[in-house]
Amino acid sequence: MPIYEYVCTDCDNKFELIRPMSQFSEAASCPNCQKPAERILSRFACFTTDDSGMPMSLAGNSCDSCGASDCSSCNM
Repeated sequence: MPIYEYVCTDCDNKFELIRPMSQFSEAASCPNCQKPAERILSRFACFTTDDSGMPMSLAGNSCDSCGASDCSSCNM
């Protein structure tokens, strides 16, 4: 089952729920304040190994295409 991430619109709490794909559009309540939460896009990283066995990102260097002046906007 997939893990869905949510953020509470009232208290800003971020949390995860494991639920079937058939429930992806169902509402979620914040575990802290029981108010409605919005589903957010999950961030993840994908890695593999190069020919020498060293780990490398499948996405390459994500900063190459970034237009920000510092990394605080994307927490890299």
